[in-house]
Amino acid sequence: MAFPNLLRPLQIGPHTLKDRVLMSALTRSRSVPTNVPNGLNLEYYAQRARGGAGLITTEGTLVVPQGSEWQNAPGIWSKEQVAAWKKITDAVHAEGSIIFNQAHLASHPDAPEQLASGLPVYAPSAKAARGGKFRFLPGRPGYVTPTEVPDPTILIEQFRQAAINAKEAGFDGVELHGANGYLVQQFLDSTANQRTDKWGGSVENRCRFGLEVLKVLVSIWGSKRVAVRLNPAGGYNDIGMSLEETLATYKHFISEADNMDLAYITLIRYSAMLDPVIDGELRATQHDESLLKEAEALIAQNKIDAAVFGMLWISHPDLAKRLEHGVPLDNQIEFTKLYGLGPEMTLEELKKGYTDYPAYHAAQEKL
Repeated sequence: MAFPNLLRPLQIGPHTLKDRVLMSALTRSRSVPTNVPNGLNLEYYAQRARGGAGLITTEGTLVVPQGSEWQNAPGIWSKEQVAAWKKITDAVHAEGSIIFNQAHLASHPDAPEQLASGLPVYAPSAKAARGGKFRFLPGRPGYVTPTEVPDPTILIEQFRQAAINAKEAGFDGVELHGANGYLVQQFLDSTANQRTDKWGGSVENRCRFGLEVLKVLVSIWGSKRVAVRLNPAGGYNDIGMSLEETLATYKHFISEADNMDLAYITLIRYSAMLDPVIDGELRATQHDESLLKEAEALIAQNKIDAAVFGMLWISHPDLAKRLEHGVPLDNQIEFTKLYGLGPEMTLEELKKGYTDYPAYHAAQEKL
């Protein structure tokens, strides 16, 4: 067995993960025709659970219909959405996997869901991100200038209700999306957060929003049921500070979060795919990227407890089983099919590059 450490079980609070080959939150834009998870989403998650994922984190799930930059991203604000997610969690549990819901709130374009809500696109400050074109909106507009939220506690309460809904939907826990230039990371980042009140300015103040959200989630879910995803490297959605400021900010945030008895903290490694060129320069703080062999070594050295993979799980629904049985990772990812292109797509079109990647039982013939 080439990856014995990745394939060892892991105990996280009340949950026993069957391995440490975890599945990242991955936006796929296929909750058509609206923002309610559907049968195709259920098949997608069940495939990955069947393929051995120790823990699955759902794609970013909108806590309210505000400012999503992804069309047909699922939400968890309505009874209909909760009922649909319950079918998915039941299917994942039937395959022996654990599933966390990723609580997500964005603040970028004037998306249809946000416009229908009648509410402004909130952010810590009225500063638009640079770059970016939203292909699913008429005219391919860029980022809007958001409205500075007058009282961030109203957003914290939205996360509270989403945590309650996730519990009703049968999830095993929740992961706060604090990365990729979305709302939580905007509060953390001094280039996006220009407030002068208790929610901005100093490291402690900029960390306050994300930490208060975590406290609320823990108050609903309890010990070892809440996690957070962070991306100190920045880049995506025009986020990123100096290295010195980045280290100071995330050192404080992680130290405080670590006192909350969380299930885990995920750190996203640098990715060239998520590093835009703005004003002629790459936006992120660049560093090395993680691969399977490195993940195996880091677990052996007790530097990490598990590894979270994204693209490998997209093209290999049975990633963990392939590692266990030595099956080559030879499925080529269909980059043109990463995201759904709207509710007008047929079911067969939505399946392509989503649920049609061959799994281990079919791959056996290649050995």
